[in-house]
Amino acid sequence: MWLTGLFSLLIIVLYEQFGFVAAFAIVLLPFGAVMAVQISTFFIILFILFSYFRLHEAFPILMPLKIPKLLALASLAGIVWHLFISRKLKPHWHTGHLVFCLLFFWLTVSVFAAKDRPLAMMYWSDIMVKVFLMVFVISWWLKTVSAFNWVRFGIMISGTLVACVALYNKANGIGLVEGTRVTISREFRSQIGDPNDLSLVLMFPVSFLAAEMFSSANSKWKRFFALLGLCTVIAGIIATQSRGGLLGICAVLGYFIYQKVKNPVIVMAIGGAAMLVLLAVAGISDRQSGGAAEEGVDASAMGRIYAWQAAINMATSNPLTGVGVNNFISNYYFYSPHWDGKNHAVHSTWFQVLGETGFVGLALYFVMIAIIIKSLRRSYLISLRLQNDNLALNANALRAGLLGFVVAGTFLTQAFTWPIYILLSLSLALEKMANEQLIEQ
Repeated sequence: MWLTGLFSLLIIVLYEQFGFVAAFAIVLLPFGAVMAVQISTFFIILFILFSYFRLHEAFPILMPLKIPKLLALASLAGIVWHLFISRKLKPHWHTGHLVFCLLFFWLTVSVFAAKDRPLAMMYWSDIMVKVFLMVFVISWWLKTVSAFNWVRFGIMISGTLVACVALYNKANGIGLVEGTRVTISREFRSQIGDPNDLSLVLMFPVSFLAAEMFSSANSKWKRFFALLGLCTVIAGIIATQSRGGLLGICAVLGYFIYQKVKNPVIVMAIGGAAMLVLLAVAGISDRQSGGAAEEGVDASAMGRIYAWQAAINMATSNPLTGVGVNNFISNYYFYSPHWDGKNHAVHSTWFQVLGETGFVGLALYFVMIAIIIKSLRRSYLISLRLQNDNLALNANALRAGLLGFVVAGTFLTQAFTWPIYILLSLSLALEKMANEQLIEQ
């Protein structure tokens, strides 16, 4: 009885101090807690989609709702409940978890050794801590075929929606960089407010849509709608005029074409022709940087070379920890062989890791990539042994996604953001599910 009275008093106080919305929110809190426990998988999948695709930034009307934070809280509430109370969640350990923990530990060391420690600490607390928690949450919780199907469906739909926003911005001249390169929510300093980052975010749905389209197990209607989505997302990447993104498209499509053709010469010829077509359609020659107006090695390419040299100088000066996480741009002036009056991004995932975490961090990062490759290979081989089309579809999509990340990431900066870590967690979850199906067989 006294709890009811206390709760009623709390509602009255909130209503008097903050208005109807606050009082209504506290009334809904118990129902929200129950929902978080009952449909934890749903909240986790939504958290993946909002974190990766920045849907609340692509559609600014959602920003005041603070959806990613609410989804994170709901996901963690469900995880804590099922981990410690209901005991439905059974943690498992994989070599990938160990390597990821070692990498996270070294990232933390590099944060405290950073040249600009507050800048590194802010990034670590805002991004890396969430990534660390969600790698375990995703890899432990996604353990059913239906959950993976919803993840795959969500990635395809979200990618198509973000690509539609990109194409809308392109058509209406909204947020264009250098006059021609599309961005989304650049005014909010969004992650997808940079054309190169936007192209890499769209790379993941390319792999899933291509896997859906090339899967002979799917119906014609499924493959047709996957083709429509694939064309939309590719058009979105083309609108960014990112050469790394175009290379990623060729790599992903080449992976699936090779499975059908099995002739590397023909696949390379198709890839070369496709690259030329994409370059022409994207209008790379019209770019202010790296366009046809620049002779010899263009300014965009030279900028990358100078940035990569700066990353090497950072690593050789600080071989163990580099200059610190998120410190490349602020330290560019001190390590670059060329200064044009402003700091630049590194434009390479590998050189970002090298410059910001040193040779130790780069070695751990490469080991993590190798773990993902081996994990997906095991899952794919199990799918062939079980003749499980759904398992093979998911494994193929993730393998293509990793290939697209590796190729596009060579020219884009995405070392310490969500893409590779979502790939890691999904790969570990898929391998666990594949092994369980193999045992049941």
